[in-house]
Amino acid sequence: MDNQLVESIIHEVVKRVQEETCIEIEASGKHVHLCREDIDALFGKGYQLTKAKDLSQPGQYACKERVTLIGPKGSLHNVVVLGPERKASQVEVSLTDSVVLGISAPVRESSKLEGTPGVIIASGSNMIWLEQGLIAAQRHIHVKAEDAEKYNVKNGEIVQVKVYGKRPLIFDDVLIRVSPNYETYMHIDYDEANACGFTKGTKGKILK
Repeated sequence: MDNQLVESIIHEVVKRVQEETCIEIEASGKHVHLCREDIDALFGKGYQLTKAKDLSQPGQYACKERVTLIGPKGSLHNVVVLGPERKASQVEVSLTDSVVLGISAPVRESSKLEGTPGVIIASGSNMIWLEQGLIAAQRHIHVKAEDAEKYNVKNGEIVQVKVYGKRPLIFDDVLIRVSPNYETYMHIDYDEANACGFTKGTKGKILK
């Protein structure tokens, strides 16, 4: 058996193993979740967000609406709004984005907003002061309930993930979130995506 054929077989075996044991990774840019009160203030009373495209998590979608985030040092324009509306507004940025704004965004799990800083959100001439809700999202994995046993994880667990990007690395402090309403994907922000050389289809393996 020639070397080329051997290498081809090994490559195929490794590929299949990774497909069975690895999780697809998605990079998430800065975005905003809005409550009904803040949608009304920014876009008009009773305004309904306009779905642009579905996201990987069931029921979640990117909207056509865009806003501007304003901090003491700078602004971030064309920030996408995600739907559906939430009980409390939340702004998710990378740590690099927070430097641009001049606001120190804490690393937090989504919806854990107590004690977080605020930011100004603007849409055209309309503007609101969000008293709290600016975070850098803790890197996490959405795990479909039936996949939890497959990956040997439980809700709230903290794991490491070996990422097979162009610049392979191991991410620490990765939160596991298990729900029957999820599809299984790991989410990182653009700072983290650049660090591992992320491209669409990049996968990672949970390390226990």
